[in-house]
Amino acid sequence: MTGQEPHSIEIDTSKPHPARMYDWFLGGKDNYPVDEQMARQLLALDARGRDMARVNRAFMHRATRWLAERGVRQFLDIGTGIPTEPNLHQIAQQAAPDARIVYCDNDPIVLAHAAALLRSTPEGATEYIQADARKPGTILAEAGKVLDFDKPIALSLLALLHFIDDEDGAADLVGQLVDQLPSGSYLVLSHTTGDFNPDGAAQARAIYKARGMTLRPRSHAELTAFFDGLELVEPGVALSADWHPELGEVIDVPGDEPIPGYAGVARKP
Repeated sequence: MTGQEPHSIEIDTSKPHPARMYDWFLGGKDNYPVDEQMARQLLALDARGRDMARVNRAFMHRATRWLAERGVRQFLDIGTGIPTEPNLHQIAQQAAPDARIVYCDNDPIVLAHAAALLRSTPEGATEYIQADARKPGTILAEAGKVLDFDKPIALSLLALLHFIDDEDGAADLVGQLVDQLPSGSYLVLSHTTGDFNPDGAAQARAIYKARGMTLRPRSHAELTAFFDGLELVEPGVALSADWHPELGEVIDVPGDEPIPGYAGVARKP
């Protein structure tokens, strides 16, 4: 396993972390009161917070299955979060046992789970990098020790970019990563949006800012711009729940309002 070893882990429980909040939304136990407190603040704005996490997770399952069935055998998942079964490597290796997966995250509690995860998978087939998503050079250098950058790679940035503001270089980050991918690779994105409830999105952003964190919901057009120069897979950038629903479980969400998140997959020519 690359990156920091478990014995040196120090977990800051004084402030919330998106990976642990996501774990709480999914019903996990690897979170702290500070994470639950902020998650409940967000639920007060939109009671479907748990559904948003479930819909995003289901999109990851479907997109990974779609890619593996089309011959992709290498996956780089940045901002992976706390493992929740089935995780990306399980979906990919179910369809293609020879698939290789590199996970990347910067939260120490994720690292602790990664150590256990890697002990349960074939040696060398799944690896983990501890690195900040805003340091693509470090990520690419470490991933290159495991993945063959002469062959197609699926780059997954799932529910990640909305934590990186424009002035912090979100577009440059995507560009630097995609530039290093070989032809035939894919970019997989999912992202929250304020298109359906701008006031609620603004309030959510204020909650994050008060905690010293970034939340940057983006419009359909803004998310689509991340795919510039790539060939979008049908149906293009769509509501996360509407991206090839035939490939996996359908998440039953109450009400008629769409879950405010978009997703898309695109191929590098």
